[in-house]
Amino acid sequence: MSGVIDLDAADRAILRALQHDATLKASELGRRVGLSQPACWRRIKRLSEAGVLCARRLDLDLEALGFGVTVFLGVKLALKGRVSLQDFERAVAAIPEVQTVEHVLGLYDFRLRVVARDLPDFERVLRRRIMTLPGVGQVEANVLLSEERRPGPLG
Repeated sequence: MSGVIDLDAADRAILRALQHDATLKASELGRRVGLSQPACWRRIKRLSEAGVLCARRLDLDLEALGFGVTVFLGVKLALKGRVSLQDFERAVAAIPEVQTVEHVLGLYDFRLRVVARDLPDFERVLRRRIMTLPGVGQVEANVLLSEERRPGPLG
């Protein structure tokens, strides 16, 4: 996206509805926001082409799938440099329990979201997979107790 797109009230209503349920069809979405199906579809297309709508995704209930523990890891690399960053990113991407990898500025170089079946399973993932990655230095773990999803700046 080259710049900030101007959004009117209908665009914001469409985005709020899609944040809540990304599976809505243009006809239902149009009914909810007071637009015809073709007008709503055109707006969705414009928002997608402008890069405002990046992707639609499906959220899985990880606990129902047997992954009852989520841990956020702060990872500080022992060695700094472009090669070590790329090596770490490539290696961590191959670990299925790692749900997100965020390169951050601050005390740590990376923030990882890791899921596990339970704490012993997390310990196995940490010791055998994460601590053996190239360049890993200091690691700090924060276990997720609860999570509340916020709708974002659109309200």
